[in-house]
Amino acid sequence: MADRYPLAELKDLPEDIRTAILAVQEKAGFVPNVFLALARRPAEWRAFFAYHDALMLREEGSLTKGDREMIVTTTSAANQCLYCVVAHGALLRIYEKKPLVADQVAVNYRKADITPRQRAMLDFAMKVCERSHEVDDADFTALHAHGFDDEDIWDIASITAFFGLSNRLASFSGMQPNTEFFLMGRLPREKK
Repeated sequence: MADRYPLAELKDLPEDIRTAILAVQEKAGFVPNVFLALARRPAEWRAFFAYHDALMLREEGSLTKGDREMIVTTTSAANQCLYCVVAHGALLRIYEKKPLVADQVAVNYRKADITPRQRAMLDFAMKVCERSHEVDDADFTALHAHGFDDEDIWDIASITAFFGLSNRLASFSGMQPNTEFFLMGRLPREKK
Protein backbone atom coordinates (compact mmCIF):
# COMPACT_ATOMS: atom_id res chain seq x y z
CA MET A 1 0.00 0.00 0.00
CA ALA A 2 1.29 3.46 -0.80
CA ASP A 3 0.81 6.69 1.07
CA ARG A 4 -2.62 8.15 0.20
CA TYR A 5 -1.25 11.66 0.61
CA PRO A 6 2.07 12.68 -0.93
CA LEU A 7 4.89 13.39 1.49
CA ALA A 8 5.74 17.06 1.74
CA GLU A 9 8.91 18.32 0.08
CA LEU A 10 11.46 19.76 2.50
CA LYS A 11 12.10 22.74 0.21
CA ASP A 12 8.42 23.76 0.38
CA LEU A 13 8.10 23.76 4.18
CA PRO A 14 8.13 26.72 6.59
CA GLU A 15 11.62 27.38 7.96
CA ASP A 16 10.88 26.22 11.53
CA ILE A 17 9.54 22.86 10.34
CA ARG A 18 12.34 22.38 7.81
CA THR A 19 14.93 23.12 10.51
CA ALA A 20 13.33 20.64 12.93
CA ILE A 21 13.17 17.91 10.28
CA LEU A 22 16.78 18.46 9.26
CA ALA A 23 17.81 18.10 12.92
CA VAL A 24 16.00 14.73 13.04
CA GLN A 25 17.69 13.69 9.81
CA GLU A 26 21.09 14.65 11.24
CA LYS A 27 20.52 12.53 14.34
CA ALA A 28 18.78 9.53 12.75
CA GLY A 29 20.47 9.48 9.36
CA PHE A 30 17.11 9.65 7.56
CA VAL A 31 13.80 11.50 7.76
CA PRO A 32 11.03 9.40 9.29
CA ASN A 33 8.02 9.55 6.97
CA VAL A 34 5.70 10.82 9.70
CA PHE A 35 7.52 14.17 9.69
CA LEU A 36 6.89 14.72 5.99
CA ALA A 37 3.41 13.19 6.01
CA LEU A 38 2.13 15.55 8.69
CA ALA A 39 4.00 18.59 7.34
CA ARG A 40 1.31 19.03 4.67
CA ARG A 41 -0.53 20.93 7.40
CA PRO A 42 2.05 23.05 9.25
CA ALA A 43 -0.17 24.16 12.15
CA GLU A 44 -1.15 20.56 12.88
CA TRP A 45 2.49 19.44 12.51
CA ARG A 46 3.58 21.96 15.14
CA ALA A 47 0.80 20.96 17.55
CA PHE A 48 1.37 17.23 17.02
CA PHE A 49 5.11 17.34 17.63
CA ALA A 50 4.82 19.77 20.55
CA TYR A 51 2.53 17.29 22.33
CA HIS A 52 4.63 14.31 21.19
CA ASP A 53 7.76 15.89 22.65
CA ALA A 54 6.00 16.90 25.88
CA LEU A 55 5.03 13.26 26.41
CA MET A 56 7.97 11.34 25.00
CA LEU A 57 10.85 13.60 26.05
CA ARG A 58 9.49 14.33 29.54
CA GLU A 59 12.27 14.17 32.12
CA GLU A 60 10.09 13.95 35.24
CA GLY A 61 8.52 10.76 36.52
CA SER A 62 9.70 7.19 36.67
CA LEU A 63 8.93 6.10 33.09
CA THR A 64 12.06 5.42 31.08
CA LYS A 65 12.36 6.10 27.36
CA GLY A 66 12.04 2.34 26.90
CA ASP A 67 8.84 2.25 28.98
CA ARG A 68 7.36 5.03 26.85
CA GLU A 69 8.23 3.27 23.59
CA MET A 70 6.90 -0.01 25.01
CA ILE A 71 3.52 1.64 25.65
CA VAL A 72 3.48 3.01 22.10
CA THR A 73 4.48 -0.29 20.49
CA THR A 74 1.98 -2.36 22.48
CA THR A 75 -1.02 -0.09 22.05
CA SER A 76 -0.18 0.63 18.40
CA ALA A 77 -0.25 -3.11 17.76
CA ALA A 78 -3.70 -3.28 19.38
CA ASN A 79 -4.74 -0.47 17.03
CA GLN A 80 -3.15 -2.32 14.09
CA CYS A 81 -0.92 0.61 13.14
CA LEU A 82 1.94 -0.70 11.03
CA TYR A 83 3.83 2.60 10.96
CA CYS A 84 3.91 3.09 14.73
CA VAL A 85 4.64 -0.55 15.58
CA VAL A 86 7.62 -0.60 13.21
CA ALA A 87 8.97 2.88 14.01
CA HIS A 88 8.48 2.82 17.77
CA GLY A 89 9.40 -0.86 17.96
CA ALA A 90 12.80 0.14 16.55
CA LEU A 91 13.23 2.76 19.28
CA LEU A 92 12.07 0.27 21.91
CA ARG A 93 14.69 -2.27 20.83
CA ILE A 94 17.39 0.40 21.02
CA TYR A 95 16.38 1.88 24.40
CA GLU A 96 15.88 -1.50 26.07
CA LYS A 97 18.90 -3.07 24.32
CA LYS A 98 16.73 -6.13 23.66
CA PRO A 99 16.40 -7.11 19.99
CA LEU A 100 13.30 -9.27 20.55
CA VAL A 101 11.22 -7.14 22.90
CA ALA A 102 9.36 -5.05 20.31
CA ASP A 103 8.12 -8.11 18.43
CA GLN A 104 7.15 -9.75 21.72
CA VAL A 105 5.08 -6.85 23.05
CA ALA A 106 3.50 -6.19 19.67
CA VAL A 107 2.26 -9.77 19.43
CA ASN A 108 1.48 -10.52 23.10
CA TYR A 109 2.99 -8.39 25.85
CA ARG A 110 1.75 -10.88 28.48
CA LYS A 111 4.31 -13.41 27.21
CA ALA A 112 7.10 -10.90 26.57
CA ASP A 113 10.43 -10.80 28.37
CA ILE A 114 9.53 -7.75 30.47
CA THR A 115 9.39 -6.98 34.18
CA PRO A 116 6.24 -7.38 36.31
CA ARG A 117 6.25 -3.57 36.65
CA GLN A 118 6.24 -3.15 32.86
CA ARG A 119 3.49 -5.76 32.56
CA ALA A 120 1.32 -3.81 35.03
CA MET A 121 2.06 -0.63 33.05
CA LEU A 122 0.98 -2.30 29.82
CA ASP A 123 -2.12 -3.84 31.42
CA PHE A 124 -3.21 -0.31 32.27
CA ALA A 125 -2.20 1.13 28.89
CA MET A 126 -4.22 -1.56 27.12
CA LYS A 127 -7.22 -0.83 29.32
CA VAL A 128 -6.96 2.87 28.43
CA CYS A 129 -6.52 1.90 24.76
CA GLU A 130 -9.49 -0.44 24.56
CA ARG A 131 -11.78 0.30 27.51
CA SER A 132 -10.89 3.65 29.08
CA HIS A 133 -14.44 4.01 30.36
CA GLU A 134 -13.76 1.04 32.69
CA VAL A 135 -10.72 2.58 34.44
CA ASP A 136 -11.36 2.76 38.19
CA ASP A 137 -9.54 3.19 41.50
CA ALA A 138 -8.41 -0.46 41.51
CA ASP A 139 -6.30 0.28 38.43
CA PHE A 140 -4.51 3.06 40.31
CA THR A 141 -4.00 0.80 43.34
CA ALA A 142 -2.43 -1.91 41.16
CA LEU A 143 -0.03 0.62 39.58
CA HIS A 144 0.85 2.20 42.93
CA ALA A 145 1.87 -1.29 44.13
CA HIS A 146 4.49 -1.31 41.36
CA GLY A 147 5.89 2.10 42.34
CA PHE A 148 4.03 4.28 39.85
CA ASP A 149 2.70 7.55 41.20
CA ASP A 150 -0.32 9.45 39.91
CA GLU A 151 1.81 11.52 37.51
CA ASP A 152 3.31 8.34 36.04
CA ILE A 153 -0.21 7.00 35.58
CA TRP A 154 -1.17 10.23 33.78
CA ASP A 155 1.86 9.71 31.51
CA ILE A 156 0.88 6.12 30.69
CA ALA A 157 -2.67 7.16 29.84
CA SER A 158 -1.63 10.28 27.89
CA ILE A 159 0.92 8.39 25.78
CA THR A 160 -1.71 5.74 25.04
CA ALA A 161 -4.32 8.36 24.10
CA PHE A 162 -1.95 10.46 21.99
CA PHE A 163 -0.77 7.48 20.01
CA GLY A 164 -4.38 6.41 19.48
CA LEU A 165 -4.63 9.66 17.49
CA SER A 166 -1.30 9.02 15.78
CA ASN A 167 -2.27 5.44 14.90
CA ARG A 168 -5.46 6.59 13.24
CA LEU A 169 -3.71 9.32 11.25
CA ALA A 170 -1.05 6.88 10.05
CA SER A 171 -3.57 4.17 9.18
CA PHE A 172 -6.16 6.18 7.26
CA SER A 173 -3.46 8.04 5.33
CA GLY A 174 -1.63 4.86 4.36
CA MET A 175 1.61 6.12 5.96
CA GLN A 176 4.40 3.61 5.42
CA PRO A 177 7.32 3.02 7.78
CA ASN A 178 10.78 3.84 6.46
CA THR A 179 12.75 0.72 5.57
CA GLU A 180 15.50 1.85 7.98
CA PHE A 181 13.22 1.18 10.97
CA PHE A 182 12.89 -2.53 10.27
CA LEU A 183 16.50 -3.38 11.12
CA MET A 184 17.26 -0.80 13.81
CA GLY A 185 18.20 -2.32 17.15
CA ARG A 186 18.06 -5.92 15.95
CA LEU A 187 21.82 -6.51 15.90
CA PRO A 188 24.39 -5.17 18.34
CA ARG A 189 26.20 -2.09 17.06
CA GLU A 190 29.82 -2.54 16.10
CA LYS A 191 32.21 -0.91 18.56
CA LYS A 192 34.15 1.95 17.02
